[in-house]
Parts: sequence; structure tokens; C-alpha cells
Amino acid sequence: MKRKYNREVDLKRINKRVISFNNKEINVIEQYCRKYKIDNKSQFMREAIIKSILKKMDDDYPTLWDGYQLSLFSKY
Repeated sequence: MKRKYNREVDLKRINKRVISFNNKEINVIEQYCRKYKIDNKSQFMREAIIKSILKKMDDDYPTLWDGYQLSLFSKY
């Protein structure tokens, strides 16, 4: 008998991390959140971190040709 998949359990946030900011960094974050009316700073920071990681992973993903070979094809 198959076990029922419970997606809510997989998506529940149970792991914690702490980030320390200096005064200038926290002031910039507070100013940004006020300007763009961001109420949920946890969600904002979580999304910013994950987007940054996914972009880096996408950029580092191996391609069939390296950058030099790709530039050769763009000439034609």
C-alpha cells in the first residue's frame, strides 16, 4: 500500500538560520522595505536568497559549448 504524499510537511519551514547585518546594511534594508512597502521581511529575504542561488546555479550549468565556441557561432 502506497503512503499518501503530504506536501505540506515537505514545505513546512523548520530549519532556522541567523543573518547578522551591520548598521549601514540594516538601514538600507529598512529603507528599501519602506519605499516598496514590504511588510514581510522574512519572505523578502528568503526569496532574494533563493533567487540569487537559482540564478548562480543556472549560470554555472554546463553547456554543450563553452563561451568562446558560442561567440564563434554568433558571427554567422
